Parts: sequence; C-alpha cells; structure tokens
Amino acid sequence: MKNLSFLDKIFYLLNSLLATLLLLSYLLPFISPSTIPFFAVLSLFVPVLIIINLVFFIYWLIKLKKQAFLSVFVLIIGWFFSSPFYKISSRNSYLNSDLKVMSYNVKAFDLFTNKKDSTSNTGYDFITDKNPDILAIQEYYQSTKIHLSYPYKFIKRKNDKGKFGMAIYSKYKIINSGSLDFKGTSNNIIYVDVVKKKDTIRIYNLHLESLRIKPNEENFGEENSEKLLKRVTNSFEKQAEQTKLFLTHEQKWQGKKIICGDFNNTAYSWVYNQIAEHKKDAFIIAGQGLGKTFNYWFPMRIDFILTDENAIINQFKSFSEEYSDHFPIQAKVNW
Repeated sequence: MKNLSFLDKIFYLLNSLLATLLLLSYLLPFISPSTIPFFAVLSLFVPVLIIINLVFFIYWLIKLKKQAFLSVFVLIIGWFFSSPFYKISSRNSYLNSDLKVMSYNVKAFDLFTNKKDSTSNTGYDFITDKNPDILAIQEYYQSTKIHLSYPYKFIKRKNDKGKFGMAIYSKYKIINSGSLDFKGTSNNIIYVDVVKKKDTIRIYNLHLESLRIKPNEENFGEENSEKLLKRVTNSFEKQAEQTKLFLTHEQKWQGKKIICGDFNNTAYSWVYNQIAEHKKDAFIIAGQGLGKTFNYWFPMRIDFILTDENAIINQFKSFSEEYSDHFPIQAKVNW
C-alpha cells in the first residue's frame, strides 16, 4: 500500500471489499434463505462481482502491482468451488432418439411479436421452427391467439375462472399430470409423465416465487430501497419453502426425469444448489458462453434444464430472440 498513489489506495480498498463479498458469495449455496434472508440477495449480484474482480485483476496486472493477486486468488477459488460463470467449450452432438426439451418464460405472451424484427415473425413461429418435443411454459396466459400445435398438453391455471398459469406441451402421450398448487402466490410447479417408446419420463415445470423486480420499467429505482429489500428477501424465503415442497414431491419419483423452468434465482443460490443436487445441469454439461436467460444489462442465468444423473445431455442452447423478458433455453437429452 505504501507504493500506491492515493487514488490506487482507494481502488484497492474498494477491490478488497468486493473481493470479500465475492468470497462470501461462495457460501450462498449452503445457507438457506430461511436462515439469513438478507444474505440471499447477494446471489443475484455474483455475476457482477465476478466481472468487477476480473476488471480489478486486469487493472493491477497492467500496472504490474502485486495487488492483482487478491482478485485472481478469489476468482480461482470460485473456478473450482462455484458454478461456472462462462463455458468455453460446448457439446453439440445428437441422436435421432434424443428428447428435445425447451423451457420458456413467455411473460403471458404479451411480447410474442418481436418489435425489433421488421418481419412478421412471432414467438410462436420461433417455437415452431425449433420444434421441441417437450415445451415447458411459465407465465402462460390462455388466449385464442396461441398457435402451438401439439397432440398432448397439460395446462394448469391458477384458478378455474382465471387465464394465468403454467403449461407443458408434448409430442408424446401424457399418462399422468399434477400440480403442487402453491398457496398465496401466482407461482407454481406442475409436472407430467410422458411415454417415449418403453420409457416413462417425468417432466417438472418450475416457476418459483418471483422477485417482482422489473429493471426495464420506468418505475424501477423509484421505490423505497427498504421496501424493495424487504419484498425481495420475503420472496427468497418463499422460494426456500417452495423448494422444500418440490424436493419432498420429487423424491417419490425414482425414474427418469427432467426439471426445467424459471427458478427466479441464480446458480449461486441455495435454491439452485438444493434442486440441482445429484442432477446434471444441461448448461454446465453441454452449454457455451454466459448462458444468459434473463434480458438484463448483466448476465443472469435464472432459467434451467436439469436431468437425473443417468441422463446423457447432448446439446444445450440459450437463444437470444427477444420475444419475452426471458430467453428460451433448449436441451437434447437421452438415456
């Protein structure tokens, strides 16, 4: 510190604080939001902390300062003990017998015409073009304008008179379906059992408690920060309760399974860690790049496709088409 200018001393103090926060974030997967709700908020900002620490490392490296070791040390720990922030290589093989699964939060279909696209393409055209065997939709809204042609489907509305809910479309016969029916929320988890040749595969579609943060809308940032923090921490607590309900239900099914949906939380969270335990994450196995699934200024991966440990994931894609505030994700799975 003695050989640093006053400005560099300020930078290093800031660097130390942010490196410490990143280091603490590695504990997030092991601490339930029910225990320390406030701490769970940090999971949303892990990608930002990684980027900032990388910038600090480059800054000190250019100046040939030993302070570069601080951020690189914390980043290396995360490389080995945390979910990957960036995937360099991908797996891009396929078999004719692969099950192609797409998960998509469509935001009630209200953005299914791409305003940036000069053509007449819609989100329905996009789904038809990708032609998934299984389509799991979060934030479904019943409408006569929906153009999805599948022989089988399970749609669960929040109530009999409402139009909002969740849906699973399938090319394969659905022999069983159900819902966990969360109380006091519009979020839910539904599931179906589909038969593909001699296999019965369970498909879960998750939409965990929403944080109700809409950064692209005009009122974002105007709300009292204390109220915003309280609402977000309450949402994390609800996510923890919903996760426990899901795990209790899921443990009763010992067969082949795929879990997909909008977790409203990142891969650095307790929620993800609990659900992904003893499973394969399609992005980690076969994805490439940042895997961004939410349309925000920094990369947030909050939508997932997970499988049982015996599954073979041959391909994973996160698309960039802006028909919703989420990006669709797709995986090819086999056993």
